[in-house]
Amino acid sequence: MSTTFHSGISNSTDILIVGGGLAGLFCALKLAPRPVTVISAAPLGEGASSAWAQGGIAAAVGEGDTPEAHAADTVAVGGGIVDEAVALSLAREAPARIHDLLHYGVPFDRDLEGKLAVGREAAHSARRIVHVQGDMAGKAIIAALITAVRNTPSIRVIEGYAAEALLTEGDTVTGLQLRKADDPAAAPVIIASRAIVLATGGIGHLYAVTTNPAEANGIGLAIAARAGAVIADPEFVQFHPTALNVGRDPAPLATEALRGEGAILINGKDERFMLARDPLAEFAPRDVVARGVFAEIAAGRGAYLDARSLGPHLAGKFPGFHAKCMAAGLDPATQPIPIAPAAHYHMGGIAVDHHGRTSLKGLWAGGEVSCTGAHGANRLASNSLLEAVVYAARIADDINGQTIARAPAPTTPQVRPNAAMPPLREANLRAMMSSHVGVIRNGDDLAEAIRTFVVIEQTTGNIALRNMATTALIVAASAWSRRESRGAHERSDTPAEDATQRHRTMTTLDEARNVAASLVNTASLKRTSAGA
Repeated sequence: MSTTFHSGISNSTDILIVGGGLAGLFCALKLAPRPVTVISAAPLGEGASSAWAQGGIAAAVGEGDTPEAHAADTVAVGGGIVDEAVALSLAREAPARIHDLLHYGVPFDRDLEGKLAVGREAAHSARRIVHVQGDMAGKAIIAALITAVRNTPSIRVIEGYAAEALLTEGDTVTGLQLRKADDPAAAPVIIASRAIVLATGGIGHLYAVTTNPAEANGIGLAIAARAGAVIADPEFVQFHPTALNVGRDPAPLATEALRGEGAILINGKDERFMLARDPLAEFAPRDVVARGVFAEIAAGRGAYLDARSLGPHLAGKFPGFHAKCMAAGLDPATQPIPIAPAAHYHMGGIAVDHHGRTSLKGLWAGGEVSCTGAHGANRLASNSLLEAVVYAARIADDINGQTIARAPAPTTPQVRPNAAMPPLREANLRAMMSSHVGVIRNGDDLAEAIRTFVVIEQTTGNIALRNMATTALIVAASAWSRRESRGAHERSDTPAEDATQRHRTMTTLDEARNVAASLVNTASLKRTSAGA
């Protein structure tokens, strides 16, 4: 059922789930018949990156494959900082979560014997990706879960409201501040609750070129950080190497499953440039492929996905990719398709434990907004949807084992006027994230970005832009502090890994602001010295 409500303060014993993507919906279903309220800024299924996922879900369900092998592949691509216990437990729970999704009606592809069909993607040592119609997994999974949620009486759905702030007393959450997503001038709404699950997705829309929807703008990370939550590994942002370079925002995605079926990467001279960069060529980890694509574009040779070898079977096997190409006036069956790296997935996020608990009491986080330690510095393909369902189920189990007290009406809600979003300032933030905190970084650019973001964060009257700047500041500050290259974090001024930095990052908004303050002071001293 869908619900709208008027502004004001309401008491609630419901569990609040913020986000209508895979993690949020799956968690709500797992909590049934316990009362749950799901809050989504966009209509269910329209603002979630999981609905756009084309590859599928990684799970060791194929003959001869094992969770141990899956975990080993996860660790191998994670830049030396994957939590190995987390990776193994994730892989071991994968088959059970796949069966849950089948129960909810997800029509995973099957082979001629009726078994789950499995494909291969980059850096996997076996075929272990379960798909739906080749590249329609995300859309099919979300559609099935939306139907299940709509048919579950214990789940209330509130659409069209965006979260703006967490309300807290000390280190305990007491409620949530919302506002109509399409009316920034509307009065805020306060819901009191002592059990809140953030499942708001990632940060891709902070970048000018991204595969993510506009709702993936880092809001969940920002409101948690502003409430004092610990943030883990924020500097590690994965850029998908094969976004269609056709001038769309968001950029359409060309799934890695295409390469699994024989598509190759070429430049404008018809050269397979990945052969010289990595022994795995097109199956190298995403960060390696993204840098290869970036280098070809920077050198003026261009980069292209060549799927012509799939011939007439391409449209039937990958209907989503085929349709996106045709909509852009390109026929992938007869011509190479231009590609570029695009912000795709955030390995960092709100730090959570094995149960999905954050550092704030009464606050859980699941899906891309969280950081479990499973991905390290570089995510293994198709592990994101798996992590979302595994931790959504764990969060539900953890909450079901607790009695949630009624929350009192917050005594100090963060109600404030909200200025209109300044479009140019938002565009400038996104452009700076792409140019200064993108595929390849350096200390000077990161410092400039940090000084810019902290000014926006502390001066803007628009709450949504403030939250975007908060997340951008945390990402840039951690990227500046990690003076090495590791996984998806590549710095041209420190191109090698540093063994002393082979550890995860744990930080807070206050620490990011301290970095900004030191850089502002340094810049002021330099200007003073130059003037003298």
